[in-house]
Amino acid sequence: MLEAALTTYHAIAKWLNENQGVVGVAIFVATLIFGWLSGIFSALRRRPEFKIRLIPGPTFCCTYPTGATHNGLPVHRTGIALYLTVANVGSAPSSIESVAVGYHCHIRPFSLQWLRFRIGWLWLNDQIAAIHDFQAKIGENVKIYPFLTQRSVLSGESASTFLQPGQSVNGVVYFEQSDSWGGYYPAPGRAGVQIKVALRDVFGRRHSSKFTIDAVTMEQAREFNPSFGKTIAEIRKETLPHDAR
Repeated sequence: MLEAALTTYHAIAKWLNENQGVVGVAIFVATLIFGWLSGIFSALRRRPEFKIRLIPGPTFCCTYPTGATHNGLPVHRTGIALYLTVANVGSAPSSIESVAVGYHCHIRPFSLQWLRFRIGWLWLNDQIAAIHDFQAKIGENVKIYPFLTQRSVLSGESASTFLQPGQSVNGVVYFEQSDSWGGYYPAPGRAGVQIKVALRDVFGRRHSSKFTIDAVTMEQAREFNPSFGKTIAEIRKETLPHDAR
């Protein structure tokens, strides 16, 4: 057995000595292939990951009547404001391309719509322009909250949504749901309204988080923004019941 092993060893050593050029080229090619594959795998591992949080400020939803009716049912709209901070905790830079918010509707159980929008989510995929900046009076001063994807009405400035790894940005996103009726509004819970925020980056990757926010009255909402709920009404040249008083 030992003699056979020594014979094999000497044969391999002789072949290597006689073919050093071939072995060198083979090692070089193998090194190139390994490096190429390592680069591909490293690039695949590099990707952005957005972490979403709510911070204190104008974060709430409000359902309000429009004064119209649909098949005998009062028409209402829902406005949602969220003060978000978004951090890139991944390993590659990216930009925030879009923001959507979903909620569970207040629909009676055991129907297809209940399965779709009470068990599932009703999504508001498009933000709407706010007429005024969100703000809060603190003592003698007024704090203006930045928008996340819109320009400030007062300053014209906008946040930078291109995030390197380790960078974060904060700002308000604002939605107004169009005309709805019946139970198509956020279902209230003991702790508030459950929502889901979904961001999409420029590579098409989706990042989402669930939160619970307060449902407030129109008067409370307008303490943060005097034109809350007015954007659709202004576009349609309507007067909401709250503004006709």
